[in-house]
Amino acid sequence: MITRLILDCDTGTDDAVAIMAAACHPNLDLIAVTTVNGNVPLANTTENSLRVLDHLGSSIPVYAGAPRPLIRPDFPIPRLILNGDNPEFQVLYLDLPEAVSRPQTTNAVQFLIDSYLDEQNADVVLVAVGPLTNLALALAAEPSLAWRIPRLIIMGGSRGWGNVTAVAEFNIWVDPEAAEAVLSSGIRDILIVPLDATHDAPISLLDCDLFDSIGTPAALASSALIRHRIGHYPDALDATKLSAPVHDALCIAALVHPEVLQEVGEYTAHVETAGTHTLGELVLDSRAWRTDRSNVRVALRANAQLFVQFLADAFRS
Repeated sequence: MITRLILDCDTGTDDAVAIMAAACHPNLDLIAVTTVNGNVPLANTTENSLRVLDHLGSSIPVYAGAPRPLIRPDFPIPRLILNGDNPEFQVLYLDLPEAVSRPQTTNAVQFLIDSYLDEQNADVVLVAVGPLTNLALALAAEPSLAWRIPRLIIMGGSRGWGNVTAVAEFNIWVDPEAAEAVLSSGIRDILIVPLDATHDAPISLLDCDLFDSIGTPAALASSALIRHRIGHYPDALDATKLSAPVHDALCIAALVHPEVLQEVGEYTAHVETAGTHTLGELVLDSRAWRTDRSNVRVALRANAQLFVQFLADAFRS
Protein backbone atom coordinates (compact mmCIF):
# COMPACT_ATOMS: atom_id res chain seq x y z
CA MET A 1 0.00 0.00 0.00
CA ILE A 2 1.08 3.57 -0.70
CA THR A 3 0.89 5.99 2.23
CA ARG A 4 0.32 9.62 1.32
CA LEU A 5 1.79 12.23 3.62
CA ILE A 6 2.52 15.89 4.21
CA LEU A 7 5.83 16.61 5.94
CA ASP A 8 5.93 19.69 8.16
CA CYS A 9 9.55 20.47 9.00
CA ASP A 10 12.25 22.97 9.97
CA THR A 11 14.82 21.71 7.54
CA GLY A 12 18.25 21.18 8.93
CA THR A 13 20.23 18.00 8.47
CA ASP A 14 17.90 15.35 9.90
CA ASP A 15 14.83 16.92 8.27
CA ALA A 16 16.68 16.76 4.94
CA VAL A 17 17.23 13.01 5.34
CA ALA A 18 13.54 12.64 6.22
CA ILE A 19 12.50 14.55 3.08
CA MET A 20 14.70 12.36 0.88
CA ALA A 21 13.43 9.15 2.45
CA ALA A 22 9.80 10.24 2.07
CA ALA A 23 10.29 11.42 -1.51
CA CYS A 24 12.16 8.31 -2.63
CA HIS A 25 10.58 5.32 -0.90
CA PRO A 26 8.27 3.41 -3.27
CA ASN A 27 5.64 2.90 -0.57
CA LEU A 28 5.33 6.60 0.19
CA ASP A 29 3.75 9.49 -1.70
CA LEU A 30 5.03 12.79 -0.33
CA ILE A 31 2.47 15.28 -1.61
CA ALA A 32 3.94 18.44 -0.04
CA VAL A 33 6.53 19.87 2.33
CA THR A 34 5.59 22.68 4.69
CA THR A 35 8.24 24.66 6.51
CA VAL A 36 8.42 26.40 9.87
CA ASN A 37 10.89 28.42 11.91
CA GLY A 38 13.02 26.10 14.01
CA ASN A 39 16.48 24.63 13.49
CA VAL A 40 17.20 27.71 11.37
CA PRO A 41 15.01 30.71 10.44
CA LEU A 42 12.04 30.21 8.13
CA ALA A 43 13.80 31.57 5.03
CA ASN A 44 16.53 29.00 5.55
CA THR A 45 14.25 26.04 6.33
CA THR A 46 12.37 26.84 3.14
CA GLU A 47 15.48 27.25 1.00
CA ASN A 48 16.98 24.07 2.47
CA SER A 49 13.82 22.10 1.67
CA LEU A 50 13.89 23.35 -1.90
CA ARG A 51 17.59 22.48 -2.20
CA VAL A 52 16.92 18.91 -1.10
CA LEU A 53 14.06 18.41 -3.55
CA ASP A 54 15.96 20.05 -6.40
CA HIS A 55 18.88 17.72 -5.66
CA LEU A 56 16.50 14.80 -6.18
CA GLY A 57 15.00 16.32 -9.33
CA SER A 58 11.64 16.37 -7.55
CA SER A 59 8.75 18.74 -8.18
CA ILE A 60 7.08 18.18 -4.79
CA PRO A 61 5.75 21.61 -3.72
CA VAL A 62 7.09 23.50 -0.71
CA TYR A 63 4.93 25.88 1.34
CA ALA A 64 6.52 28.35 3.77
CA GLY A 65 4.77 28.78 7.10
CA ALA A 66 5.23 30.49 10.46
CA PRO A 67 8.34 32.66 10.92
CA ARG A 68 8.06 32.80 14.74
CA PRO A 69 6.43 30.91 17.61
CA LEU A 70 2.70 31.03 18.21
CA ILE A 71 2.77 33.55 21.09
CA ARG A 72 6.40 34.27 21.95
CA PRO A 73 8.43 36.76 19.88
CA ASP A 74 11.38 34.34 19.82
CA PHE A 75 12.70 31.12 21.33
CA PRO A 76 12.81 31.04 25.14
CA ILE A 77 16.57 31.49 24.59
CA PRO A 78 17.41 33.23 21.28
CA ARG A 79 18.92 30.94 18.64
CA LEU A 80 22.26 32.75 18.45
CA ILE A 81 22.78 32.34 22.19
CA LEU A 82 21.45 28.79 22.22
CA ASN A 83 23.82 27.65 19.47
CA GLY A 84 26.72 29.83 20.54
CA ASP A 85 28.93 26.94 21.68
CA ASN A 86 28.25 24.74 18.63
CA PRO A 87 27.26 26.93 15.65
CA GLU A 88 28.30 24.33 13.07
CA PHE A 89 25.82 21.66 14.20
CA GLN A 90 22.84 23.26 12.45
CA VAL A 91 24.20 25.30 9.56
CA LEU A 92 22.03 27.99 8.00
CA TYR A 93 22.28 26.46 4.52
CA LEU A 94 22.70 22.81 3.64
CA ASP A 95 25.76 22.01 1.54
CA LEU A 96 23.72 21.51 -1.62
CA PRO A 97 23.38 23.72 -4.72
CA GLU A 98 21.23 26.80 -4.31
CA ALA A 99 17.61 26.08 -5.12
CA VAL A 100 16.27 26.84 -8.57
CA SER A 101 12.66 26.07 -7.67
CA ARG A 102 10.61 28.44 -5.54
CA PRO A 103 8.09 28.00 -2.73
CA GLN A 104 4.39 28.12 -3.46
CA THR A 105 2.59 31.42 -2.97
CA THR A 106 0.07 29.90 -0.54
CA ASN A 107 1.13 30.01 3.11
CA ALA A 108 1.73 26.63 4.77
CA VAL A 109 -1.01 27.22 7.34
CA GLN A 110 -3.61 27.89 4.66
CA PHE A 111 -2.32 24.92 2.68
CA LEU A 112 -2.86 22.62 5.67
CA ILE A 113 -6.39 23.97 6.14
CA ASP A 114 -7.27 23.60 2.47
CA SER A 115 -5.74 20.14 2.24
CA TYR A 116 -7.58 18.64 5.19
CA LEU A 117 -10.89 20.26 4.31
CA ASP A 118 -10.65 18.39 1.00
CA GLU A 119 -12.32 14.98 1.32
CA GLN A 120 -9.86 13.56 -1.20
CA ASN A 121 -7.15 13.95 1.44
CA ALA A 122 -8.94 12.01 4.16
CA ASP A 123 -6.12 9.44 4.15
CA VAL A 124 -3.15 11.83 4.19
CA VAL A 125 -0.91 11.43 7.24
CA LEU A 126 0.62 14.59 8.69
CA VAL A 127 4.19 14.11 9.89
CA ALA A 128 5.40 17.08 11.96
CA VAL A 129 9.12 17.01 12.71
CA GLY A 130 9.69 20.63 13.72
CA PRO A 131 8.00 23.06 16.11
CA LEU A 132 4.23 22.69 15.91
CA THR A 133 3.46 26.33 15.11
CA ASN A 134 1.96 25.75 11.65
CA LEU A 135 -0.43 23.10 12.89
CA ALA A 136 -1.47 25.10 15.96
CA LEU A 137 -2.28 28.09 13.75
CA ALA A 138 -4.24 25.90 11.34
CA LEU A 139 -6.25 24.37 14.19
CA ALA A 140 -6.98 27.80 15.66
CA ALA A 141 -8.30 29.03 12.31
CA GLU A 142 -10.18 25.83 11.48
CA PRO A 143 -10.91 23.69 14.57
CA SER A 144 -12.59 20.99 12.45
CA LEU A 145 -9.14 19.89 11.34
CA ALA A 146 -8.92 18.04 14.65
CA TRP A 147 -11.22 15.36 13.31
CA ARG A 148 -10.23 15.72 9.65
CA ILE A 149 -6.54 14.90 10.17
CA PRO A 150 -6.62 11.08 10.19
CA ARG A 151 -3.20 10.58 11.76
CA LEU A 152 -0.46 12.80 13.17
CA ILE A 153 3.11 11.70 13.83
CA ILE A 154 5.21 14.11 15.89
CA MET A 155 8.96 14.05 16.42
CA GLY A 156 9.36 15.74 19.76
CA GLY A 157 9.63 15.52 23.48
CA SER A 158 11.16 12.92 25.74
CA ARG A 159 10.35 11.10 28.96
CA GLY A 160 12.08 13.03 31.69
CA TRP A 161 15.17 14.40 29.92
CA GLY A 162 16.01 16.82 27.16
CA ASN A 163 18.47 18.07 24.58
CA VAL A 164 17.96 21.80 25.22
CA THR A 165 17.30 21.83 28.96
CA ALA A 166 17.35 19.08 31.55
CA VAL A 167 13.78 18.11 30.63
CA ALA A 168 12.92 19.76 27.27
CA GLU A 169 13.45 18.58 23.71
CA PHE A 170 14.09 21.24 21.06
CA ASN A 171 10.95 21.03 18.88
CA ILE A 172 8.57 21.23 21.83
CA TRP A 173 10.68 23.80 23.70
CA VAL A 174 10.80 26.20 20.72
CA ASP A 175 7.03 26.66 20.81
CA PRO A 176 5.53 25.02 23.90
CA GLU A 177 2.21 26.83 23.56
CA ALA A 178 1.77 25.47 20.03
CA ALA A 179 2.63 21.94 21.17
CA GLU A 180 0.13 22.11 24.03
CA ALA A 181 -2.56 23.42 21.67
CA VAL A 182 -2.00 20.53 19.26
CA LEU A 183 -2.02 17.86 21.98
CA SER A 184 -5.19 19.34 23.46
CA SER A 185 -6.97 19.77 20.11
CA GLY A 186 -8.72 16.39 19.97
CA ILE A 187 -6.85 14.91 16.99
CA ARG A 188 -7.82 11.27 17.29
CA ASP A 189 -4.57 9.51 16.39
CA ILE A 190 -1.33 11.10 17.59
CA LEU A 191 1.91 9.15 17.72
CA ILE A 192 4.91 10.83 19.35
CA VAL A 193 8.44 9.75 18.49
CA PRO A 194 10.56 11.27 21.28
CA LEU A 195 14.30 11.42 21.93
CA ASP A 196 14.05 8.11 23.80
CA ALA A 197 13.27 6.32 20.52
CA THR A 198 15.50 8.34 18.19
CA HIS A 199 18.57 7.92 20.41
CA ASP A 200 17.84 4.19 20.50
CA ALA A 201 18.41 3.95 16.72
CA PRO A 202 21.40 6.12 15.83
CA ILE A 203 22.98 6.02 12.37
CA SER A 204 26.68 5.11 12.33
CA LEU A 205 29.65 5.84 10.11
CA LEU A 206 29.43 2.24 8.89
CA ASP A 207 25.82 2.89 7.87
CA CYS A 208 27.03 5.95 5.96
CA ASP A 209 29.50 3.71 4.14
CA LEU A 210 26.52 1.58 3.08
CA PHE A 211 24.68 4.64 1.79
CA ASP A 212 27.79 5.73 -0.14
CA SER A 213 27.92 2.32 -1.81
CA ILE A 214 24.31 2.75 -2.98
CA GLY A 215 25.49 5.86 -4.80
CA THR A 216 22.19 7.56 -5.65
CA PRO A 217 21.80 11.32 -5.13
CA ALA A 218 19.67 10.71 -2.04
CA ALA A 219 22.09 8.17 -0.60
CA LEU A 220 25.18 10.31 -1.13
CA ALA A 221 23.59 13.49 0.19
CA SER A 222 22.19 11.69 3.24
CA SER A 223 25.55 10.12 3.99
CA ALA A 224 27.24 13.53 3.89
CA LEU A 225 24.58 15.11 6.10
CA ILE A 226 24.70 12.30 8.64
CA ARG A 227 28.51 12.38 8.73
CA HIS A 228 28.22 16.09 9.52
CA ARG A 229 25.78 15.29 12.34
CA ILE A 230 28.12 12.65 13.75
CA GLY A 231 31.07 15.01 13.62
CA HIS A 232 29.28 17.85 15.38
CA TYR A 233 26.85 16.07 17.68
CA PRO A 234 27.01 18.00 20.96
CA ASP A 235 26.86 15.18 23.51
CA ALA A 236 29.75 12.99 22.34
CA LEU A 237 33.49 13.38 22.74
CA ASP A 238 35.49 13.53 19.53
CA ALA A 239 36.94 10.08 20.16
CA THR A 240 33.51 8.49 20.47
CA LYS A 241 31.71 10.21 17.60
CA LEU A 242 30.82 7.07 15.66
CA SER A 243 27.05 7.59 15.34
CA ALA A 244 24.29 10.12 15.89
CA PRO A 245 20.49 10.09 15.98
CA VAL A 246 18.71 11.17 12.81
CA HIS A 247 15.51 12.00 14.64
CA ASP A 248 13.08 13.06 11.93
CA ALA A 249 13.71 10.25 9.48
CA LEU A 250 12.63 7.69 12.09
CA CYS A 251 9.09 9.10 11.85
CA ILE A 252 9.14 8.41 8.11
CA ALA A 253 10.39 4.87 8.66
CA ALA A 254 7.42 4.23 10.95
CA LEU A 255 5.02 4.85 8.06
CA VAL A 256 6.44 1.89 6.16
CA HIS A 257 7.56 -0.27 9.10
CA PRO A 258 5.42 0.47 12.17
CA GLU A 259 7.40 -2.18 14.02
CA VAL A 260 10.51 0.02 13.85
CA LEU A 261 9.02 1.73 16.91
CA GLN A 262 8.94 -0.31 20.10
CA GLU A 263 7.55 -0.04 23.62
CA VAL A 264 4.64 2.01 22.32
CA GLY A 265 2.22 2.97 25.08
CA GLU A 266 -0.78 5.19 25.63
CA TYR A 267 -0.42 8.33 27.71
CA THR A 268 -2.16 11.50 28.68
CA ALA A 269 0.29 14.10 27.39
CA HIS A 270 0.62 17.81 28.01
CA VAL A 271 3.38 20.39 27.62
CA GLU A 272 4.64 22.63 30.40
CA THR A 273 4.29 26.25 29.28
CA ALA A 274 5.09 28.19 32.45
CA GLY A 275 7.72 26.39 34.52
CA THR A 276 10.92 28.21 35.40
CA HIS A 277 13.02 25.07 35.02
CA THR A 278 10.57 22.87 33.12
CA LEU A 279 9.39 25.03 30.21
CA GLY A 280 8.81 22.82 27.18
CA GLU A 281 8.75 19.55 29.09
CA LEU A 282 6.52 16.86 27.62
CA VAL A 283 4.57 15.57 30.61
CA LEU A 284 3.50 11.95 30.11
CA ASP A 285 0.95 10.50 32.53
CA SER A 286 0.49 6.71 32.43
CA ARG A 287 -1.04 6.26 35.89
CA ALA A 288 -3.78 3.64 35.90
CA TRP A 289 -5.96 5.90 38.05
CA ARG A 290 -5.58 9.07 35.98
CA THR A 291 -8.91 10.69 35.14
CA ASP A 292 -7.95 12.27 31.78
CA ARG A 293 -8.21 10.05 28.73
CA SER A 294 -5.14 9.01 26.80
CA ASN A 295 -4.56 11.44 23.94
CA VAL A 296 -1.30 10.11 22.46
CA ARG A 297 0.75 7.02 21.85
CA VAL A 298 4.47 7.33 22.57
CA ALA A 299 7.31 5.08 21.37
CA LEU A 300 10.18 4.72 23.83
CA ARG A 301 12.45 2.35 21.89
CA ALA A 302 13.33 1.68 18.24
CA ASN A 303 14.85 -1.00 16.03
CA ALA A 304 18.10 0.47 14.67
CA GLN A 305 18.72 -2.29 12.13
CA LEU A 306 15.27 -1.93 10.59
CA PHE A 307 15.69 1.85 10.47
CA VAL A 308 18.90 1.55 8.45
CA GLN A 309 17.25 -1.02 6.18
CA PHE A 310 14.37 1.39 5.54
CA LEU A 311 16.74 4.20 4.61
CA ALA A 312 18.76 1.97 2.31
CA ASP A 313 15.59 0.77 0.58
CA ALA A 314 14.45 4.37 0.09
CA PHE A 315 17.80 5.52 -1.28
CA ARG A 316 17.99 2.63 -3.75
CA SER A 317 14.64 3.56 -5.32
